[in-house]
Amino acid sequence: MTPRTAPTDTSRRRGSIASPHHLATEAGEDAFRAGGNAIDAAIAAAVVLDVVYPNQTALGGDAVALVRTPGGAIHCVNATGWAPAAQSAERLRAVHGAAIPFRGIDTVTVPGAVRGWEALRSFGARLPWSAHFDIAVHLASDGAPVGRSLAAAITTRHDVLSQDPGCRDVFLPGGSPLREGDVFRQPALAQSLVELQAEGPEALYGGGVGRRLIDGLAQQGCVMTVDDLDGFRPELVAPLAAPFRQYEVITSPPNTQGFMLLRALKRLQQIGDPQDVLGEQAGALAEIFEHANAVRDLLLADPRFATVDAGALIDRDPAATHRPSEGARVGGDTVGISTIDTDGYAVSLLQSVYDAFGSGVLESTTGILMQNRGRSFSLDPLSPNVVAPGKRPRHTLMPVMVTEGEDIRWISSTKGGHGHPQIHAQLLLRSMAGDSPAAAVDAPRWIVGMQGPEDTNTTVYVESDLPAPATSSLIDRGFVPKVLPQHDERLGHANLIKVGDDGRFDAVSDPRCDGSGGEVELPPR
Repeated sequence: MTPRTAPTDTSRRRGSIASPHHLATEAGEDAFRAGGNAIDAAIAAAVVLDVVYPNQTALGGDAVALVRTPGGAIHCVNATGWAPAAQSAERLRAVHGAAIPFRGIDTVTVPGAVRGWEALRSFGARLPWSAHFDIAVHLASDGAPVGRSLAAAITTRHDVLSQDPGCRDVFLPGGSPLREGDVFRQPALAQSLVELQAEGPEALYGGGVGRRLIDGLAQQGCVMTVDDLDGFRPELVAPLAAPFRQYEVITSPPNTQGFMLLRALKRLQQIGDPQDVLGEQAGALAEIFEHANAVRDLLLADPRFATVDAGALIDRDPAATHRPSEGARVGGDTVGISTIDTDGYAVSLLQSVYDAFGSGVLESTTGILMQNRGRSFSLDPLSPNVVAPGKRPRHTLMPVMVTEGEDIRWISSTKGGHGHPQIHAQLLLRSMAGDSPAAAVDAPRWIVGMQGPEDTNTTVYVESDLPAPATSSLIDRGFVPKVLPQHDERLGHANLIKVGDDGRFDAVSDPRCDGSGGEVELPPR
């Protein structure tokens, strides 16, 4: 499967989008046609993805976004939810011992994504709130075909889904798992979307949808309350940015891991910025990320609760950082959406439930699947990331944009869990070397670090078509390859838009997912 791309006519007003599911891309295109801009297109796609990609995103998940407005300013929306007021490290240790489980009701944190859409809209969305929901409501009510990624996730997570009544009813109807191409209906979720469409975010954050959600989750032992929902607000923050070659690379600050990308690019420049760092010197880049993983695991936390300085994380000496790992990291199931228009708006939006199907808890009266971001907290009292009421966990979501002078060059978004910064680095280095977006996302990838129980910090997941010089370089630096098939989705779902010197857009979605890149003509003003 090759990436789907869109040609460009630069003589007219245009909007472009890339997302990991073609139905979401089409929803974004429809938003453009209706008079919306890149913000509207991103939100319309995000709502559809909550319906067609529940293995990766849901109304019960989080979001982080970069938004560029006309004039060139770039802003960050951090819509990552926090621990409920009644949650504490003491409570979790009493229930679970030394570590938070991977799934279950105690991994649920306050969902942030829907409030994130509201914050994103404040930067200049043109369509009314309700306009973003029509297609998603239709797909949830009347059904959508099960895509390749969702079908694979249902098969591999069958044991998780079968343990929860809500998940069992939705994904294993009649006891049989949904297969690729089956029609997938979610009537309870459709009703929640209808209420959100009519009432705005308040339907979830304190309104009828939220009250039903809390009542259902409470029956399973969840400590989250309606007050936790009602009190949540996203944070609008300045993004992180750093120069690299003739470009500026922009991403999200802590509590997200965006600093790791800037840290890696800075170290590449310090060692001479080798041009073959994805080939015969791939091991050097992998070693940079091995060290960055250690810095993140030890020091990244919510800066509202701990001293977390992004500059210090970028400069931290890895020799002073290494310590035993807390255990395998969740691989990460996320959607990334990239959008841009000729009016000057651009968005990189990340949305996620963390691991596939998140907590594995789907509240049946609302149809809302809950994330397991609480798994990202620590129970170590000495960790800056120790769980506390109202605290956000360290977070994997990290949108990316690249500018050159006053011009935007690339809008990048991907899934990938702890590997997000590694995937972005490989995409951008290939792009800066002259690869087209299609070639950049198609190329074989690798990710360093623990993902499974038998992994170590030097495990590197590589796709089978990775060229031999790159594999040899990784081995020579002490990394132990685990070989995956070509275009394995565990290496991410990248969505990349390039803006050429002539203003042309080139939007592509990853062959590892069900997505597409598209472009439409905007209606006259």
